[in-house]
Amino acid sequence: MTQSIRDCVIGLDTSAYTTSVAAVTAEHVIFQQRQLLKVPPSQRGLRPSEAVFEHVQNMPVLIEKLVQAITAYSIRGICVSEKPRPLPTSYLPPFSVGVSFARSLAYVYGVPLWLSTHQEGHIQAALWSIGHEEWTSFSALHISGGTTELLQVRRQDSGHFLIQRIGSTDDLYAGQLVDRVGVMLGLPFPAGPHLQALAQHATEPLMLTVPRVWHDGTEWKTSFSGPETQARRAYEQGVAGANVARGVELVLARALARLIERAVHVWPLVVVGGVAANETLRHELIRHSSHPEEIFFATPDLSRDNAVGIARIGYQLFSS
Repeated sequence: MTQSIRDCVIGLDTSAYTTSVAAVTAEHVIFQQRQLLKVPPSQRGLRPSEAVFEHVQNMPVLIEKLVQAITAYSIRGICVSEKPRPLPTSYLPPFSVGVSFARSLAYVYGVPLWLSTHQEGHIQAALWSIGHEEWTSFSALHISGGTTELLQVRRQDSGHFLIQRIGSTDDLYAGQLVDRVGVMLGLPFPAGPHLQALAQHATEPLMLTVPRVWHDGTEWKTSFSGPETQARRAYEQGVAGANVARGVELVLARALARLIERAVHVWPLVVVGGVAANETLRHELIRHSSHPEEIFFATPDLSRDNAVGIARIGYQLFSS
């Protein structure tokens, strides 16, 4: 297929808390914008129906900006995340909003529509960010408010991954621990960036018990409910919020480092998801690893929910 430097593919992602739109060419991200969904103060999330409503409000505004930004380009396809993970049982209503808008765009422009998943978009965004889209076999740690999964990843073909989960949490996800403690400390939801900012003022970080790692017969497991209880109790007993925040960052990093050491046998490791934007976690994961040179992170901007990875998947499908 003859391709032009003006060929572009649009990506859409409507996750639990972010509306994202992007467009890419073979070499560049030519448009990227996202809008966080509005969560009322002191609330720890949204019902699916509330998230759907927010996406329906956000998407026309973002698409209008997108269309204005790419008038000089030839649109060759639309790619959208249709569900959280590449599993038959994976489903979350907010993703239906992105699919609906993507179908409409594909029809209007007369171009193909490709379906992908939120998790694959995170992985592809990370590979693009670190300059290694050519990797075909590696491990990934996906840490966010909606998941904490350690994965073995193989590229099946252009735009598709074969993913096997080898580790996860037994209760709270990493992002849930951050958000629950953050809301307790009076921070906005999602709490990740605010908790990181607060933790920078820590003078005596709270030392939380690092949870154990065990194998349940199928996969490796860890748990974050214990650290949450400890953090809540310490705060109620007067420990400063900044010290609690830094303690949460440290216990997350050390628990995940233990999980990685026990479970990962295929290197390199790519760390993706919103929690991976945390600078303390990045530093501590590398510090506690026996393979520090083989741990890679996307930029903080592309660690958070975005549509760049979905657009890159679409471009690979267009190219093939």
